[in-house]
Amino acid sequence: MNIIIVNNYEEMSRKAAHLFVAQLLNKPDSVLGLATGSTPVGMYKELIRFYNEGMITFKYATAFNLDEYVGIEKEHPQSYWQFMQDNLFVEVDLPFDRQFIPSGTAENLEDEAHNYDRRIAKAGGIDLQVLGIGRNGHIGFNEPDLKFEARTHVVKLDEQTIQDNSRFFSNISEVPTLALSMGVKTIMQSRNIILLASGKEKGDAIQKMLSGNITPELPASVLQLHPSVTAIIDLEAASRLDIEALRDQYKIVTPK
Repeated sequence: MNIIIVNNYEEMSRKAAHLFVAQLLNKPDSVLGLATGSTPVGMYKELIRFYNEGMITFKYATAFNLDEYVGIEKEHPQSYWQFMQDNLFVEVDLPFDRQFIPSGTAENLEDEAHNYDRRIAKAGGIDLQVLGIGRNGHIGFNEPDLKFEARTHVVKLDEQTIQDNSRFFSNISEVPTLALSMGVKTIMQSRNIILLASGKEKGDAIQKMLSGNITPELPASVLQLHPSVTAIIDLEAASRLDIEALRDQYKIVTPK
């Protein structure tokens, strides 16, 4: 794992966008795994800027989102389908028929989950997967558990996750309690992964992800086993790391 520690959120967003741009320039028909939430918004803004400047195109790419809430329509202002439209898709030339997001209103959620993995496999697998990390160490909506869920599946959201996501809703009672999420095996089969973390509230999860045991009780810890992960972490999120102790295990770049 490569760890890039940066000064702030803006620098994290720029670094991530540069890796994303390199992926599209090297392979214009890349299969992209995308994330929602506040963390990747800055990266998406940078990508839109690069697109508007004519540096990149999305017209040959395919995108699969990590997850979606269960029980709210895709046009709901807090659905992840709507998030991606608002923050990236309507601003770039990614074809509509290659924008894939799990349907949280599917009649049979287990079939929807199974078919989502089939679509990813048919597309050739994910070339670059973007991840955030929850305060409890979740990636996608893979919550702390006694086992790793392998494939796309229905998740019961933790109280911590519901509490964290309540800031996007009028009140906590409106936050869905279930989601569809790519599983750990689906994520780990991505060829390359970028993990983004910003803010002091992510410090504990980042410290445990990099320094602790690999355990389903901290899902992000499984990334220690992936051959090509770049974690871009701002100083606040890295505040609990013992950098020197980690240098034997990881390649670490720190701010100048």
